[in-house]
Amino acid sequence: MLIKTSFHERVAAPRLEIEGRRDVAGHSVDALHRFWEFDVKGLDPSTNYTLRLVDEAGRPLCDPWPLRTFPASSENPERLRLLIFTCAGGHDILGKHLPVATRSQLLKHGLSFKPDAVIANGDHIYWDLKTGRARDRGASPVAEMEVGTFDRDIPILGFSNEAVLKRAVGPQIVPLYGTACRSTPVFFMQDDHDYFENDEADDNYISLPPDPFELAAARVSQQLYYPEFLPDLNRPLGLASASAADRPPGISESFGTLRYGKLLEVLMYDCRRFMTLKGPSATFIPPEAEQWLHRRMRSSDAAHVLNMPSVPPGWSAGKWGEWYADLEVNGKLTTRKPKPYWQSGWRQQHDRILQSISGMPGRVPLVISGDLHAIGETHIHATSGISLRRNPVIAILSGPLGTASNGFPSAKRGLTGATPAELEVDEVLAAREQDGFLIVDFTVEDVTVQFFQWRMESGIEIETLTPFRTSRFKRKG
Repeated sequence: MLIKTSFHERVAAPRLEIEGRRDVAGHSVDALHRFWEFDVKGLDPSTNYTLRLVDEAGRPLCDPWPLRTFPASSENPERLRLLIFTCAGGHDILGKHLPVATRSQLLKHGLSFKPDAVIANGDHIYWDLKTGRARDRGASPVAEMEVGTFDRDIPILGFSNEAVLKRAVGPQIVPLYGTACRSTPVFFMQDDHDYFENDEADDNYISLPPDPFELAAARVSQQLYYPEFLPDLNRPLGLASASAADRPPGISESFGTLRYGKLLEVLMYDCRRFMTLKGPSATFIPPEAEQWLHRRMRSSDAAHVLNMPSVPPGWSAGKWGEWYADLEVNGKLTTRKPKPYWQSGWRQQHDRILQSISGMPGRVPLVISGDLHAIGETHIHATSGISLRRNPVIAILSGPLGTASNGFPSAKRGLTGATPAELEVDEVLAAREQDGFLIVDFTVEDVTVQFFQWRMESGIEIETLTPFRTSRFKRKG
């Protein structure tokens, strides 16, 4: 277990008591000793533990709570349920996203279906500093007045930037999650806005990969507010963002695994931190990380292998940082005009990964991603003239948790996510701009995806939401 905690006031030497085991000392990750993490090793699989946080005198800091470990990789669990969503960020002082109280309602409704784990696929924060929408976000007058401004000439932790970051990031995460997920493991991925920018490029500024200050801000945000990915014996320790000296041993910041016995292996990959601008050789993820994906899809002994990139395959909104060359012009996609600073190597890496997904015999070739602020399902039969028809890739958009009307792609581009060029698909659920989430159930035989949607304008009570669509995919053979 890797547990993050934050307190309103300074805490001296808190400990995590684990029933029937031992105490684990907290490790302070901020200058004021309000943020602590607990790296708990050597636990038994498939075991319920009761946890207690106490101060240095042994006084409880909160009530005890239960947390169950996952099955060992050799076990054969019968089923697993995941709650999946994207784009849960937004600061209430900006008024550009669903109020955090409403987002919390959506999260708690998702949790009411009792998932075994949660995956939050990127954009936990929105605090853009330079790109086009920065004047409505981190560089807005209200943001600078209420939160302050960063000084890029000094570090973050231990300097004035630390207080600015906490005021910018904390209100987007702390009131949303609170302690609602302390008995439900959560896996947090990062996307473009988690690096304090939107994915944009022109002759004046290219926002990604993040510059040193934005990378530092993203790393500190992760270190303070949400756990990195747990160690995995099948994931190389030398992958980019792994084994950093200022992180617990064995963890990874950008490439993660959720392994649940022999039932499921989820491969989660951040497509922003290490993207390159190398033309035909360009990549969204480093070649070593791509090879890790291919190896796991070939050699995993899990019944299901689920790919989860931060950038979605199957749709384009015509923006820069996509797998696809399509450009939005007058509310439609086109490849007749070049997309400035788009790299052809991105599409080549996309094609290689989709071929591996399609090439998994006996498995559901499933990809679930976020970023696009939409809900959808499309089945990819061919990409760039490469046939995937023997086992078409099923691409699903999870739905965002916190997007207000002006945050959907069509508000800025006049275009909802659409099928890009050189992609042959059966779009069974066209991308729809709704807030929502997925409940995904895995058994050895099949995968069942329940789609939930909601818009503030609908007037529907969140607590009454039921799935508007259910898709079931059976394993072949």
